[in-house]
Amino acid sequence: MQRILWVALLSLITSSASAQTATCQSQATDKRLAGAALTSFMTKCQKDAQAACDTSATEKKLVGAAKTSFETKCVKDAVGTP
Repeated sequence: MQRILWVALLSLITSSASAQTATCQSQATDKRLAGAALTSFMTKCQKDAQAACDTSATEKKLVGAAKTSFETKCVKDAVGTP
């Protein structure tokens, strides 16, 4: 029984760690982008993040300050800015 619990716990930890997506900053670093390529990539990535966060806020039926706050945090997390 303990073995089953350990396997379940391990799979839960593994799935939550893999569920995290890479930020725009980490993707740019992995791709070793610099200069104009970095600027272009970051601009597109931020626009994509903004669109995804806007959709998510709409699905959660957020309005006003709650929507603004959610979208700001969501985009910062996706882009990787502190």
